[in-house]
Order: sequence, then structure tokens, then C-alpha cells
Amino acid sequence: MIDKQIPTAADAVADISDGSSIAVGGFGLSGNPIALIEAILAQGTTDLSIVSNNCGVDDWGLGVLLGARRIRKMTSSYVGENKEFERQFLSGELELELTPQGTLAEKLRAGGSGIAAFFTQTGVGTQVAEGGLPRRYHSDGMVAVGSPIKDVRSFDVDGTPRDYVLEEAITTDFSLVHALAGDRHGNLIFNKAARNFNPLAAMAGRICIAQVEQLVEPGDLDPDRVHLPGVYVHRVVEVGGDVPKRIERRTVAAEGA
Repeated sequence: MIDKQIPTAADAVADISDGSSIAVGGFGLSGNPIALIEAILAQGTTDLSIVSNNCGVDDWGLGVLLGARRIRKMTSSYVGENKEFERQFLSGELELELTPQGTLAEKLRAGGSGIAAFFTQTGVGTQVAEGGLPRRYHSDGMVAVGSPIKDVRSFDVDGTPRDYVLEEAITTDFSLVHALAGDRHGNLIFNKAARNFNPLAAMAGRICIAQVEQLVEPGDLDPDRVHLPGVYVHRVVEVGGDVPKRIERRTVAAEGA
């Protein structure tokens, strides 16, 4: 389909069903596809497996789904700003696949590029490779599910043999991303830090849904500015430039400093 415009966020996510896996863009609260997240919340979808760098905060971003008990599993690299996340994980209500940040980014990119797996030095000699990293706890605090042992092989890439751990790619049923601008063909431009995980999450989803602040006609975007080609995007919904945006932690200098 050439024209990928969808009228509302609710229409765009209507077929995301219970138990779906979703890759979600954003870093902290930068680049969160909040209109799509809130649309999923409103329609009541539950038992979700989410892949995202983090899970927002208690009342924003993916944190709103977490607080409503809609998320079964998170695959993330940073979870430190969400108290409810900590509570659910330690009480055994939530499964967590903790993944090094660069590895998570490459797993998403590989999934979108048709690469089944790759070797990386990150995690060698740790529980990431050796297994046993807690993924789910029992209510009594004992580990219920631990991470598996991963394949480690030695490669000589620069004259010195080194160990590398095998990491499998990630693909998901859907992906949700936020972009500054897009056209009806799905070509997207991301704004500064909001570029973060959004292009990678978009690539990994079998169906990618993009919320854009400004929707333009095909040909209006400078091709040299396009960060993600429309081949990865299946639905585009315009949410306007006044879509709510939050700063995770505002740090300012004292007046007169």
C-alpha cells in the first residue's frame, strides 16, 4: 500500500491483540510514541511483551501500560527510573530480559536486516553469557527463571584471539515509533535525540506504526534528511506538534550562576 496514512492513533493500533510483542522507540522519555501507547492503554490490550530501551517512568511513556498491569515481559537495557517496574520485577509479577544497551540496539537492527544472530564481545565472562541472570522471581524472592547459557566462540579479528558471545536478533509483531515528520509513503525524519532507538525499533517490527508530528505529501521531504525509508513503515498517523512531551529529569543552573 502506497498511502499509509491512518486517521487516528486508535485506528492505527486496533489490531494489536493480547499477547502481542512490540518494539517501542524512545530513550528515557525522549522520542516516546505516547499517543500510540495511550491508544493501546485505552483499548485494553494486555499480556504484552515489550522491547524498549527502558520502560518510561511511573506515570509516563510505557510506564502507563506497566502501571495498568498490561505488560508481561520487558526486554530492556535500563530500568532505573521506574519504581513500579522495580516493584513488579522483584515481586515476580514481571519478567525482565536485561540486555546491554549496544547489544539491544544491534539485536533490533539485525532483526530488521534479516540477520539471524551475531557475535559480540559485550557480556563475555558475565552472566549475560554464562547464564543465571534473573529474568523472573518467585514472590518469596527466589529466582524463578534465569537467563540461558549462550554460545561463546573465539575469533582472531586483529591478530589476537578473543571470545565473543552469540546474540540472537529480535523481531516483534509490531513496532511503535515517534517521528518529527513523515510522508504518506512512510518515510520518516527524527528530531535530534528522539532519533535514538526509534529507527531500530521500527525495523524490527513486522508491522511498524509511526506517529508523526507533521505529515507531508510524498516528495516534500528532502531525501538527504530521511532517516528511515518508508519500506520499514506500514502505518502513519499525524499527532501534531503539540503532542505532549516530557523531560525525564530537568537539570538547570541556579539563577545567576
